[in-house]
Amino acid sequence: MSDTNTNSSPFRLRVDKLAPHIMGAMEALDGAAEKVSLDAGLLELVRTRASQVNGCAFCVDSHGQEARRHEVSDRQLMSLPVWRESPFFDARERAALELTEAITLMSRAPVTDELWASVSAHFSEVELAELTWNIAVINVWNRIAGTARPWPIS
Repeated sequence: MSDTNTNSSPFRLRVDKLAPHIMGAMEALDGAAEKVSLDAGLLELVRTRASQVNGCAFCVDSHGQEARRHEVSDRQLMSLPVWRESPFFDARERAALELTEAITLMSRAPVTDELWASVSAHFSEVELAELTWNIAVINVWNRIAGTARPWPIS
């Protein structure tokens, strides 16, 4: 039986408590993904955008707050869903967001060589590896939190 209470709790399944060994491994992966050379604000933009695309309310809230702590402007956060039309992102941020959406939506279309070349103009190979790992990690968290809703949002 889960900790679900459909009237007042967002919990569906406490995956953290029911499979703690996997949760521990995921937390270790998440910790490793944070030990990168990329700017923390850029990573929070990427994490927030992937979470928006995936519809993970917990992660959008969490990473939006974290982005503010890393001096991402409110204008950027409010414009993130429409970043392509917004003037509030520089070329490097746009490249990171483009790659984020491409990886997040791989089931719709592959990450093309053209997109990769475009993004590569803004990042070193190490940074591209770090960015790719971080996009993959947030996509896993989105799928866990968005499905199991193991943590309260409030």
